[in-house]
Amino acid sequence: MKLDFIDNVNEFDESVVRLYDFDKSQAIQLRDLIIQTVILKKQRLDFSNVDFIEPRNCNLIFGLFKTDEGILSSDKQTFYCALTPDGYTNMLKLIEPFCLKDTKGYQYLYDIDNPIDFLFSPAGTW
Repeated sequence: MKLDFIDNVNEFDESVVRLYDFDKSQAIQLRDLIIQTVILKKQRLDFSNVDFIEPRNCNLIFGLFKTDEGILSSDKQTFYCALTPDGYTNMLKLIEPFCLKDTKGYQYLYDIDNPIDFLFSPAGTW
């Protein structure tokens, strides 16, 4: 599984943090890690410390927040995903189809009015 940041993907000056190049087993690993670390233990999940994720040009840190803000960054290198427990629970529902079978599809992992989208795409495309 690879993690990267793509700046200015469209004419609206929007950007994407992308998790890609993975199979069903890695989707399951990520789902379980989110459940264990963020949902149950209420701890931050730093992707740079996850052995099956290869950060390419950025890092992503999941953390709990009082409101769903989505992905934020001040330097376009370190990104923070700030969601409520319900926001992460919804994200898990969006990841679940990728845990059931290998697919070439893709999914945005939240629907928040935010200039940085979060793309989950085995093939890396959208």
